[in-house]
Amino acid sequence: MRLANFFPIWDQLTDSEKNRLEDAAIFRAADRGTQLHGGDADCIGLLVVCSGQLRAYILNDEGREITLYRLFDHDICLFSASCMLRDIQFDIFIEAETDCELWIIPTPVYKEIMDGSAVVANYTNRIISSRFSEVMWLMEQVLWKSFDKRLASFLLDEMNITGDSTISMTHEKIASHLGTAREVVTRMLKYFQSEGLVKLSRGTVEIIDKEGLEALE
Repeated sequence: MRLANFFPIWDQLTDSEKNRLEDAAIFRAADRGTQLHGGDADCIGLLVVCSGQLRAYILNDEGREITLYRLFDHDICLFSASCMLRDIQFDIFIEAETDCELWIIPTPVYKEIMDGSAVVANYTNRIISSRFSEVMWLMEQVLWKSFDKRLASFLLDEMNITGDSTISMTHEKIASHLGTAREVVTRMLKYFQSEGLVKLSRGTVEIIDKEGLEALE
C-alpha cells in the first residue's frame, strides 16, 4: 500500500519531493477508539487516511465533546501536525472511529517540502480553508438550528455513511458528536420514537421513517 496512491497531489510533486515523503512516511494501523492526536502538545505529523474513518473533535472545560468533522479514505488530517500551525488557539483531538490504516508524514518533513513548494503550500491552504468551512457550518448548526433538526440531520448522515438504517451508537456517543448531554439525546430520541421516526434498542437507533426525519431538517 503506497503513499502515492493516497496523497491527492502526488502527480504534481517533483521526484525529490516524492522520494522525501516516501522515505519519511510511516504506515500504521489503528484500532477503533484509538486516540491518534491529543491536543496542541501532540504533533505526530500529517495523517493520510488509507481506509477507515477518523473523527476530529474539541473538548470544553467540563470535558464535553463536539465533533468538528470526519475524515475518510484519501483525506488528509492537517491538525495532527498542529505545531506547524502556530496560530491555532484551541486543542483538536483525533480518534479512530473505525479500524483504520493510514500513513503518517512527520511534521518537519512536510513543512520542509511545503516551504519550498508552491504546489504543496497551495494544497495545504485548501485543506485549511475546507476545514474552516466545515467548522463554520457546525457553528451555524449549533447557533441557529433547534436540537431536533440537528439530531435528525446527524442520524441521516450516519445512515448515509454506513449505508445501514440501523445506527450502532449509544446515546452517550451521539451526545459527544453533537456537544450536548446524554439526557438531551435520550429525551429527543424517545420523542422521535413516539412519532414513529425511529426504533430504539440497547446501543442502536433504527431509522424507520427516513422521509419524516428529512422533513425535520
